Amino acid sequence: MQYVPWRNVNSWQCKACGYCCKLYSVVLNFGEYLRLTQTYGQGAAESDLSRFYIKRHSNGDCAFLGCKSLKYYCGLQATKPEACKIWPFKVAAEPKYGDEDLAAFNYDGKEVYIYVDNMCSGVRYGKPTWEFQNQTIKEFVEIALGTREFQHHATGRIGFEWRK
Repeated sequence: MQYVPWRNVNSWQCKACGYCCKLYSVVLNFGEYLRLTQTYGQGAAESDLSRFYIKRHSNGDCAFLGCKSLKYYCGLQATKPEACKIWPFKVAAEPKYGDEDLAAFNYDGKEVYIYVDNMCSGVRYGKPTWEFQNQTIKEFVEIALGTREFQHHATGRIGFEWRK
């Protein structure tokens, strides 16, 4: 995986391909771990010596990954862990992946650094669109900073009716 600064990205939109839920283990904070295991039981999560994770099937898929008509969706949509909500974006206080000028984003007078995982098929490269810069990026920053829970631009835009 490689991260690119947000200013090199034209736009992003979830393609409901499910790769993010197949390729990565989801790290949970303690509160997310408790909510998940209280709601779905101890089998919903696992841990090692230092972290909690969402349980994965033997094929590597997230245990909450659903699929209908070749479109993948999150079974935890309303209670998604933060790591899932902000993927494929990384929001950092420091420019940890380089390209400081291209990664810098001013949010409410606070400088943060935003990178995008290039493994995501929903990333389109180029000059950022107005919507991407002023709505999508802002929403990812708010989720990462804990000032927003509800996702609009930062999730798949596929209607829920096709899951039935």
